[in-house]
Amino acid sequence: MRAGFARTGLRYVHLYQSKNLDKNGLKLHSTQDLLQLLGFVKQSKSGLVHWLPLGLRTLNKIKTIIKRRMEDQGRAQEVSLSLLSPKALWESTDRWINSELFKLKDSKGSDFCLAPTCEEEITTLMGSYISSYKDLPLTVYQIGRKYRDEKRPRGGLLRGREFLMKDAYSFDQTPQDAVTTFENMNKTYDLIFKDLKVPFVSAWADSGAIGGDLSKEYHFVHETGEDIVLECNGCSNVSNVEKCLSYPHETNTYTGDVSVRYALNVARDTLLCLYYPKNRTLNWNLVLAAMEKDVDSSLADVSNETVLQLFHAGKNEDDLMFSSVVRVMDCRLSSKANFPDFPLTQYLKSNFSQLDDVSLVDAEEGEICGACEEAELKASNSIEVGHTFYLGQKYSKPFNVKFTTRDNKEQLCEMGCYGIGVSRLVAAIAQVTRDEMGLRWPKAVAPYQISVCGAKSDELLEEVTNALKAWSPEIWVNEDPKVNLGRKIATSHNLGIPICVIVGKKQWPYVNLEVRAPYMTETWLTKQAENGETWGWTCDTEQRDLIKKHRVHKNHLKDVIDVILTDM
Repeated sequence: MRAGFARTGLRYVHLYQSKNLDKNGLKLHSTQDLLQLLGFVKQSKSGLVHWLPLGLRTLNKIKTIIKRRMEDQGRAQEVSLSLLSPKALWESTDRWINSELFKLKDSKGSDFCLAPTCEEEITTLMGSYISSYKDLPLTVYQIGRKYRDEKRPRGGLLRGREFLMKDAYSFDQTPQDAVTTFENMNKTYDLIFKDLKVPFVSAWADSGAIGGDLSKEYHFVHETGEDIVLECNGCSNVSNVEKCLSYPHETNTYTGDVSVRYALNVARDTLLCLYYPKNRTLNWNLVLAAMEKDVDSSLADVSNETVLQLFHAGKNEDDLMFSSVVRVMDCRLSSKANFPDFPLTQYLKSNFSQLDDVSLVDAEEGEICGACEEAELKASNSIEVGHTFYLGQKYSKPFNVKFTTRDNKEQLCEMGCYGIGVSRLVAAIAQVTRDEMGLRWPKAVAPYQISVCGAKSDELLEEVTNALKAWSPEIWVNEDPKVNLGRKIATSHNLGIPICVIVGKKQWPYVNLEVRAPYMTETWLTKQAENGETWGWTCDTEQRDLIKKHRVHKNHLKDVIDVILTDM
């Protein structure tokens, strides 16, 4: 490839020299704009993008890493499901009413949606092949496009209407087997994210609309992230804010205004009054835990007035007097706090109970970790890039996916599902690694690992290029005659190519290298000390972090590049 799609290098230089970029250069542009400016993607409309050759190379490298780990460590088989999913399947799981589904009709008037996820389809499909315990365990996965009707798509690839996703689904005999598969898949995910060479954290999470009892998220920590993860500096437990339990350093000390949220138990015969500091956010996962799941969570988003109407429905004054009421008090509240009026004017104390000293609100940095109850929590913004779920029988039950046990009995399968936002990863990696010069890809996902820059029609450039191409397919050469050497080098750095090889007559037979890659360990220094004199390898160790400059004899160029790449 010479200069990218439709002369990507030229197009970039033109924009860089135009008024589209101010004197501060690339650092003021959003990552999505940067990916477009440099020719990785082109946004056709809000939430929709076209992938260009440079972007596809990075995307395909991520897919290759995922496929290798899913098949080797995850023991998964690849499938590819239709994007069109019939309405009946989604009605079976009560998910057709989801407002984010793209819905359409065929010429016969039948209803379909463009799949945003494939629990319904995969469960139905695998159910037609699973009949015996001998068919289990079974894990299948796919990497394909998904669709979600985001009302306000933003962040480009981070929140689009069309996106590329890796989704996997597991089927097991027992809950114990399914949890083991869930744990093993999380180990596989650890390996996938380690292969990407970008620091990550895995956090216990809320299962949300997918459902299930166990859930983990994978995040890149970054100040621009929309999510929040909290890590204990003692036990190292990591959770997202929806699943994090915390306690104040001193309980019962809050004396300000108090908010109340009304709820009902599952049977809807007990009124729950949830009291918490007005300056905090109620956490429904903690409410469910405090009430041992005896809460009608379908009412979580309705108003207090609606809950009270439901509680009063069909009851006269005597019924209300004998109704059961539970006051649930957040542990931060003092008895001297400013509580709102109680919603009932008459009640029997014998039917009135109170639950004290539970935590009901979102955790905050500096509070005590609820897991170890000793050390403090540290909060960080983050970008979610993966999610794993243990589903149990949430989907196998409505679709009646059963197998015959060793005892010749029928039993429902236990399931798990595991997702990675593949196109989202491209944007997330770009976001957390970019700097003021542009993109800064890790070696594993860079569109090219090495660029070669030199004067036009230079036989020395051709000699080095041919030697490197015979050694590696990861070579990018900008041979455009209208671009000078300085601009070619700058373009290589803007594109985020880790190693730029600079060939010139003045220093020949020595060649210069400019290295810019995140997360290098600098173990190459040992190799440089051992072989520097033999290889004619010197390095300016005083260079700033953005670029490290090396010089090496042409005969050992591949040796030095190999050492540096190994260190990335």
